[in-house]
Amino acid sequence: MAYRKVCDAQGGPLVGEGLQCSGGLDLDWDLDKEELQEPGPSLNRMQMEHVERQRPARSDPGPDPDPELMEPIQPSVSVSPHGRFERLQEDPNYISHFTRAPGHKGQRRLHCFLLRYLLAGVGLFILGLLIGRFAHTSTGKPPVPPLDSSDLLEELLRGITADKIDALQKSFVSLSDDSEEARARYLYRQWVGLGLTEVHLSDHTVLLSLPGPTPNTITDMSSHQCFLPNGIPCDQRGQNEMPNQQFSYAAYSAVGSLEGEVVDVQYGSVDDLRRAKESLNLTKQIALVKLGQAPLLYKLSLLSELGFGGVLLYVDPCDTPPDRHQALHQAFRVTLNPGGNPSVVGVSREASGSLTSLLVQPISAFLAKRLLSSPSMAHGDSCTPLAMPPNTERKKIMLSIGNQSAYKKIYNVVGYLRGRRNPDRYVLVGSRHDSDQRGGASAIMTQLIATVTEQVKRGWVADRTTVFCSWGGSALGNIGSYEWGEDNSVVLQSSAVAYVSLNSPVRGTETLRATASPSLLQLTSDIQRRQLLSCIRGGNCPRPNVSSLQLPGDVSFFANQLAVPTLEFAFEQSRAGETTSFLSEAQFSAESPGTLDPLFKFHETIAKMTAEAILRLVNDPVLPFYPLDIALDVQNKLKDHSAASPALLSKASSLRDRAAFFQSETMRPANDPKERDPSHVRMLNDVLRDLEKSFVVPQPPPGVYRNLLYSLPGKTPQFSILRFGQEVLSHSSANSKAVQYNTAIQEVLVNQSLSLILRTIQSAERLVCSGLDLFENYPSDTI
Repeated sequence: MAYRKVCDAQGGPLVGEGLQCSGGLDLDWDLDKEELQEPGPSLNRMQMEHVERQRPARSDPGPDPDPELMEPIQPSVSVSPHGRFERLQEDPNYISHFTRAPGHKGQRRLHCFLLRYLLAGVGLFILGLLIGRFAHTSTGKPPVPPLDSSDLLEELLRGITADKIDALQKSFVSLSDDSEEARARYLYRQWVGLGLTEVHLSDHTVLLSLPGPTPNTITDMSSHQCFLPNGIPCDQRGQNEMPNQQFSYAAYSAVGSLEGEVVDVQYGSVDDLRRAKESLNLTKQIALVKLGQAPLLYKLSLLSELGFGGVLLYVDPCDTPPDRHQALHQAFRVTLNPGGNPSVVGVSREASGSLTSLLVQPISAFLAKRLLSSPSMAHGDSCTPLAMPPNTERKKIMLSIGNQSAYKKIYNVVGYLRGRRNPDRYVLVGSRHDSDQRGGASAIMTQLIATVTEQVKRGWVADRTTVFCSWGGSALGNIGSYEWGEDNSVVLQSSAVAYVSLNSPVRGTETLRATASPSLLQLTSDIQRRQLLSCIRGGNCPRPNVSSLQLPGDVSFFANQLAVPTLEFAFEQSRAGETTSFLSEAQFSAESPGTLDPLFKFHETIAKMTAEAILRLVNDPVLPFYPLDIALDVQNKLKDHSAASPALLSKASSLRDRAAFFQSETMRPANDPKERDPSHVRMLNDVLRDLEKSFVVPQPPPGVYRNLLYSLPGKTPQFSILRFGQEVLSHSSANSKAVQYNTAIQEVLVNQSLSLILRTIQSAERLVCSGLDLFENYPSDTI
């Protein structure tokens, strides 16, 4: 069709603009006699109408048309073999229908001119009134034209400063009422005042595990000496130390007293437990366990199976940074809640609110050293890990825990910044307003809202909706995020695009760490590399440190239940390693952000990197997700596994090939939103977003993410269900008399895990193929 040639000349999509062009040409064919008698102006007007009708259908409006294009249409661009000129042939009955007297014709033209001048004058008068009214009533500045993406990013980063974050943090911690409700209501008023027009404050009544009226104690039965969790004798405690001692407890632990021998099981690995089982009776004994190497809930499940009655947790000084000497005498808090409201999940003992049969208590490294009768330790390269010397008599202790449970309200603050083209696609940004965070995360979140709303006031509107969230109850098991997520799960399953975390943005000042799901590894690495070009302290910048390690925090719900891509930037005191990756499960009494980062430069860096990530996620027409990174991650986790079958490896290779083609230069024109209609771009983005959902498994080991794409620390990457599944089986076979049967069972279960992984890969490959079909089935040749 010739109208398709006109659309092609404009460079727009074929289908949408083809329909617009067709309508424009039909209007051009309806001419009357006067238009035929005055060909110049009439054809000029027709051409302008044709151009104006084409413009709304284009995805990229481009510059104003060249004046030369406004000339009358020539026969060379006729839309058919005859075109509009076929209508110029004389009709014998045409003149007879409009015969007029010559005198009346001149008088008619005079009246027409007078009417035109009169209407023009009235129009100018009304226009002047409107301009004057606007000039007198408008008190603000004239609207600023929207910026392009690069200029917008520069404006966002320029609006984020350390001084502003410092002021917001000081304002947050200066509240006279330190309750969670007061903090949440303060954030609500602040967000509304910054320009968020849709902010919700919600409360949830949940079961909380709280410290008892007196601190938990550990008593050495040989000397009858009582110790507090930090190692101070009970009779030497002061009133000023009571809050710190009550802070040290394990939320949702069993309560009561237990007398037993201390058993050193190091990190609680399968090998450590096997050695302990071979020489000792572990029933109703008290295990002394280091944090690190594996999730705490996974370790506790193994200890419970072996018959332990109590667990003492500590952090080995050799796993902490050298400058953290004060941590030797500090106890901490942990939570045994995997996520959500325990009263909904179900507790083992409703009266005490416990989620385990074990009595669990965190203690300081100083007290652990005493209970182990370990020799002196030193920091630095010569640090000696804590361990019980051989042939040492084990101490018998009395562990007393008096936690209390109560139903209380927690509060969430959620604000929406609606998008224009895809308002039902949500990019979630989450922080927490716990008192132990001292306002650092809340200050960064508020600064981001202030910067973004300032650009909105200048005329910028994002493509997708941004949802700003501040969670309550995070320290006791991410309760706020789980409650809100479950209440809105139906909408989030189909609408959530990504989750950007500000769980604990500044935990140290030594290492900048970025954690992201494989879909966002490339974007996260690019942002980190670009921000590190301007180092905080000058000198050599650290290399980008990006990984997909699973981390505790509110990101858990969105990575496990929704399986949407996630990312988080944070400063830490040391680089995460195999033994230190799960140390963040220990919740020490947080330092003030002003003490940790006096100039708030580290907070500023995290805020700027997070702002760039948010801008890309809400504004990029095609989401910045990279399916090839997922396929490469799957291959890396399988290549060194001896039990992986050739069929499984072949399927992983096939996924990589299809993802590489999907992301290749060959498909780049098809991925360009300027060459595709909005409905296909939307479907393409849904394919990219849903790719990680293929890798969610139903029942992983305790404490392990359901999303298999998140890694566990180790020298070689592997799927968590393979690593911990084999450990559990090895552990059970070591305690069974029928080793040969357990070996057969182990092979069956490993094969079941591999079969599950195969199904996830096949599901992901089908989704990539559906994305390719979006291009192949695009109806570019239809009219």
